[in-house]
Amino acid sequence: MYKRGLVQVWSLEQPEWHCKIDEGSAGLVASCWSPDGRHILNTTEFHLRITVWSLCTKSVSYIKYPKACLQGITFTRDGRYMALAERRDCKDYVSIFVCSDWQLLRHFDTDTQDLTGIEWAPNGCVLAVWDTCLEYKILLYSLDGRLLSAYSAYEWSLGIKSVAWSPSSQFLAVGSYDGKVRILNHVTWKMITEFGHPATINNPKIVVYKEAEKSPQLGLGCLSFPPHRAGAGPLPSSESKYEIASVPVSLQTLKPVTDRANPKIGIGMLAFSPDSYFLATRNDNIPNAVWVWDIQKLRLFAVLEQLSPVRAFQWDPQQPRLAICTGGSRLYLWSPAGCMSVQVPGEGDFAVLSLCWHLSGDSMALLSKDHFCLCFLETEAVVGTACRQLGGHT
Repeated sequence: MYKRGLVQVWSLEQPEWHCKIDEGSAGLVASCWSPDGRHILNTTEFHLRITVWSLCTKSVSYIKYPKACLQGITFTRDGRYMALAERRDCKDYVSIFVCSDWQLLRHFDTDTQDLTGIEWAPNGCVLAVWDTCLEYKILLYSLDGRLLSAYSAYEWSLGIKSVAWSPSSQFLAVGSYDGKVRILNHVTWKMITEFGHPATINNPKIVVYKEAEKSPQLGLGCLSFPPHRAGAGPLPSSESKYEIASVPVSLQTLKPVTDRANPKIGIGMLAFSPDSYFLATRNDNIPNAVWVWDIQKLRLFAVLEQLSPVRAFQWDPQQPRLAICTGGSRLYLWSPAGCMSVQVPGEGDFAVLSLCWHLSGDSMALLSKDHFCLCFLETEAVVGTACRQLGGHT
């Protein structure tokens, strides 16, 4: 609850345990977990400081000079180190802290005009730092602060919009405002290929899935008497499914407003699958489409066109399965075997605005504007166990 400067914490294992963290007059603009789950990091208003609260010892630590940018905090995957973007005396810096005791390990300045984001490679050996969108520049630093390489694709135009590492740390995907994704390799830090996002798909080898919505046909057996009353539950909703479109396919485009800040152009979202075989992207001026790229063959594999703009997507941590939400009451799942639309169970319409997979891949959290819910996916193991238990009782 940012307006009240309050963070609330609950335990799933101990429902009676509850914690409240009040930042008071300092205010609150951001909050996140530490990788060990024992600390909460709160960023105060105007980015004056970061407060590190320990849930175990109830101790408090403070980190000064955090920079107000889109992605200013990043942790290594093993949870040992945290990198923090800082701004001091009109210059950008990066500080690396040891998460066990929050002691400063390294502090160095960056060759950026206005640092926008930082991201650790999954192996924790390289830190990617990218500059403001007004200048295309991405810098690669080692753990001890040495500049390993710098990359710039072009000049005098809007630059980097999104960045993602492959789980293997072999590839770095850089999404740009020119509607292209450039893939850098981890050996020379040079570009090995670039992916464009044309509005028309002509290649017959690319599978294009289009969401189609149909109203269910109600027969006499489906009609109820007396008629449906208000408050007695929702009426049967329309059905959604995917259809494979024949090429050429023209995707729905959005004309950007170029005279305003943050125009809806360029690659706003991108993410690698857990096995590094696939890359999912979204071009913001083709907002209804999700592009899935084959990284092994460096080509476009499939395109999913939704009826509504894509709000978020995330890969299953355990397998190449992509979950997509569009702000409606449905969840969309894609895998190399195909894709499907799933109605979110529950009363009324639950508008899914964001989602997050559990590390096991068998459940996910869905977020709406004011609520969230946990959804559990049926797996063969779960169904098999249930069948065996049922068979033992009959």
